[in-house]
Amino acid sequence: ERFFNGNRGLYSIYVHSLPGYTLDVPSSSVFHGRQIRSKEAQWGEITVCNAERRLLANALLDHSNERFILLSETCIPLYSFSIIYTYLITSQHSFVASYDEYGPYAGGRYNNQMLPEVREDQWREGSQWFEVNRKFAVYIVADTLYFPKFRDFCKPACYVDEHYLATVLSIQFGSEIANRSVTWVDWTQGGAHPAMFGKDDITEQFVRTIQQDGNCSYNGLNASVCYLFARKFSPSTLDPLLQIASVVMRI
Repeated sequence: ERFFNGNRGLYSIYVHSLPGYTLDVPSSSVFHGRQIRSKEAQWGEITVCNAERRLLANALLDHSNERFILLSETCIPLYSFSIIYTYLITSQHSFVASYDEYGPYAGGRYNNQMLPEVREDQWREGSQWFEVNRKFAVYIVADTLYFPKFRDFCKPACYVDEHYLATVLSIQFGSEIANRSVTWVDWTQGGAHPAMFGKDDITEQFVRTIQQDGNCSYNGLNASVCYLFARKFSPSTLDPLLQIASVVMRI
């Protein structure tokens, strides 16, 4: 609420929740009335991609929407709305991580039944936390060429949300994606899921460390701001984050 305050008309929100869940917020909330019709999404399965396509399809109905970013309830903004808005709206690229790697968690998941639509040398891995322009959003929703292949031949231990967009957008629009996500996660603890942070983790220095993490390219130039959002943050982090937001995130 605080992040969006004062920026009405520059954003729209679409919430994909569990079927039957009612988002109980005041009528004044930016989330009021923003739930879309949903179906259950299971981690690592094609239902996750279905949910992403469902969200994009709803967002495309508003012709004023130009950029589309996928976030979860565990994501936090790292900067003010105006900084993030300007960063995205003036970018020449869409932010989709797409890596050409080989191993049991990447190229080793390729199934040759993907042929002829997807060759092994075209197979990519990346984060599901994407940001795309309108052209890409339309393509993703309308895709009937690649989607059936991933639905039928990328099943656990091939996790489709880590490969579908990374592979398809690399094939179709390789030069137009930044090959990185703008959502920071911590994988240093190992395992199938990134670290989850609690209230005791939240300090000004911790957030500044995330803001300063990495060097990247933005519109062809070296940039120090690479991440706009971060995850995963538990509900217990809300109060300590609000206490430092005006200083660290300028919210």
